[in-house]
Amino acid sequence: MDAKWGNNSRAVPSYDVMTDAGMYYETFYRALYNSKISSGVTAAHEYANKNLLDVSQGGLGYLVYTVPKNERLVGTNFKLNPNASLGYSDGKFTYLPDDWYDELFKANNLRQEYNVNVSGALDKLSYYASIGKLDDTGIIENSNFSRFSTRANIDYQIKNWLKIGSNLSFVQTKSKYPSEQTTTNSSGNLFFLSSNIAPIYPLYIRDASGNIMRDNNGFIMYDFGDGKVIPSKRPFMSQSNPASAIALNKEFYLTDYFIGKWYVIADLYEGLKFTINYGLTNSNQKYQYTLNPFYGQFADMGGAAGVSQSRFTSTNQQYLLTYQNRFDLNNVDLLLGYESYELKDSHLSGYKQKLFQPFIPEISNAILQPSTSSATDTYATMGVLFQAKYDYDSKYFGSASYRRDASSCFAPGNRWGNFWSLGAAWDINREDFMSADFIDLLKLKVSYGAQGNDKLYYPDTEDINYYPYIDQYDVTETNREFATARSYKGNNNITWETSYNFNMGVDFSMFNQRFNGTLEAFSRRTDDMLYYKPMPGSSGYTESPMNIGSIKNSGFETDLHMDVIKSHSLIWNVYVNATFLRNRIISLDESLKGQWIDGNYIYKEGSSMYNFYLREFAGVDPETGASLWYKDIKDENGNVTGQEKVTNWSTATQYELGDILPDVYGGFGTSLNYSGFDFSVAFAYQLGGKIYDNTYANLMHSGYSSDAGRNWHKDILKAWTPENPDTDVPRVNSNDQYTNYISDRFIISSDFLSLQNITLGYTFPSKLLNHFNINKLRIYCVADNVALLSARKGLDPRQSFTTSNAELYTPIRSISGGINITF
Repeated sequence: MDAKWGNNSRAVPSYDVMTDAGMYYETFYRALYNSKISSGVTAAHEYANKNLLDVSQGGLGYLVYTVPKNERLVGTNFKLNPNASLGYSDGKFTYLPDDWYDELFKANNLRQEYNVNVSGALDKLSYYASIGKLDDTGIIENSNFSRFSTRANIDYQIKNWLKIGSNLSFVQTKSKYPSEQTTTNSSGNLFFLSSNIAPIYPLYIRDASGNIMRDNNGFIMYDFGDGKVIPSKRPFMSQSNPASAIALNKEFYLTDYFIGKWYVIADLYEGLKFTINYGLTNSNQKYQYTLNPFYGQFADMGGAAGVSQSRFTSTNQQYLLTYQNRFDLNNVDLLLGYESYELKDSHLSGYKQKLFQPFIPEISNAILQPSTSSATDTYATMGVLFQAKYDYDSKYFGSASYRRDASSCFAPGNRWGNFWSLGAAWDINREDFMSADFIDLLKLKVSYGAQGNDKLYYPDTEDINYYPYIDQYDVTETNREFATARSYKGNNNITWETSYNFNMGVDFSMFNQRFNGTLEAFSRRTDDMLYYKPMPGSSGYTESPMNIGSIKNSGFETDLHMDVIKSHSLIWNVYVNATFLRNRIISLDESLKGQWIDGNYIYKEGSSMYNFYLREFAGVDPETGASLWYKDIKDENGNVTGQEKVTNWSTATQYELGDILPDVYGGFGTSLNYSGFDFSVAFAYQLGGKIYDNTYANLMHSGYSSDAGRNWHKDILKAWTPENPDTDVPRVNSNDQYTNYISDRFIISSDFLSLQNITLGYTFPSKLLNHFNINKLRIYCVADNVALLSARKGLDPRQSFTTSNAELYTPIRSISGGINITF
């Protein structure tokens, strides 16, 4: 039995953003001033003072300081008026800035987990059963998660020649999951808004005395920045307040997940067996939500309710004939089989507006704008397989396999693919000439084979396209007649993606198994890659699925373990693993002519597929503070003869920046066991790569009108001014639209060191436990996702090889303790 309790919090720290309201006003004032300095110093100050709060002129909309009569909030020295005091009242409402992050996120939450399992065996019967319960209250409101799980395994020897068994598991989860928390740039995303909103805006509506107000329903009144309750409007994420949405909108998920596996094994002859395996997976999910009619963007429509249900069912069948036997020193293992897999995934959803009862998440509780949809996806594969394994005297090993598979994802003429593998190994340590007593194991191994993939995802989604070879249409109604519009252009020639894998390495163990490891070189070439080729809009569609080319990933892996101390009472182990990876595009479809530019990425034969294609930042003009970018100078024949610096981002040249993949990634750690105490710590790391820091780029804006009210990173205080001309941070100028547009300025090292896990436990002596009929009792404390060290505070390079976004839900820090009891 296991019992575990703990709490969670956000592991990755936030970016160093401005938290001082006065400092934000000062910086924005300078942005407005710089935009009008050409009109003269006095005129520029007058413009900045007049428009600092005027939303219609690109201002901030809110005043949260009380300023003496006839004085300015920000002076001509660009400093906050020392006579200004934080907090402003217009006689009816009080305006005070809030720390949105501290208000929205829980410092700690409770997490509980309990597991009980039993196992045993009789004469012909063996069994195992377990039950588990997990409850996690989440790090934001209404993000609770609970899970009940159970599992049962039974094996029964009916006859000497016949055995049956089953492995059954059932999981039910219930969750409140605010879905917008995984959507970037969403007004409902707490991570996005708390990191990006300026530190001048209130989260709550306060009365003239500064008290947080409640409405007639008793709900806390949150400020949406839309001018409907208080007269002020905010330019950044107007009509949004995720705290209100989290409190008043309701989202519920209920999922039942069943997995069943059954088998029958018949011994036909000595070493010859026939096995039938059957597997069934069934998942039912129900999602219900209400969008409240009181506040936010759905208030004007009277709220809304929606329900969606999905049912996923898959079956897998295997019929296997195996033969195993030993002839003197020869061991033979053969397999011949047939396998099939079928999937059916159905969805049904409905939606209506204008709720009768605001918190009942049923479609019949609303009356307007009904919308329903349903869809069913089917998918199937089938194949035959053969495998042969051989070893001589447990010294020389060989293997071969072949399978032929068909997939319903492809047109009938392209459904079948052939895949195979060959392998060999040599246990050198068993040779007579190996007389080194300190070597326990020394095995060389090599393998080469082909594997297939038939999965192609719709662009920018996690949804599989099960029909990439056919055109797909939307069916609508026009004048009570059918109307169709092609939503997807298929490709009848698309077929299997095939990866050819070569591995060669050595496994070793030395000094009575105190030093163990694996060294392995690998090469993986993928041909006929499944991908979407962008198409011009004039063709009637914007992408086309195809087998677009070939790539190669090669490198070296090592995994080493060593018992530094190994005695009766003390064992100290250390480990390290590392993967060195290199990626190259081998070939592209002929129509691409060796190169494909897709927005800010470039794909070229001979280069990495992780290759940015960006404008290069050329620094800051020391005279004006404007951003500079490089532009190629070309002669009349189009040949590049040099470079120049330009202030217009749109005219600058895009350059290939090279491979951004890390040179090496892996982990290391140590464990210590002493007199019943156990301690371990595990780290993960990455070195030598680069990443585009999208969040930092957004926080380094110029004060342009579309960014008014967005927070700044503290690095903006290093921006160019006449008194600070030697800087790499451009001026803040609300006319500079392109200052933080994408360029190599925001590419940064993706190196990181992550403290993944710390575990401390104690196992009580068995002599003590025998008095209580307990076989084992261990108490422990575990911390997961403890800390992350990266090139910039708040940057999490683990999210992607290419782009980091702080708006995404990062791994949570979990600190827990538990008890493990075995009877």
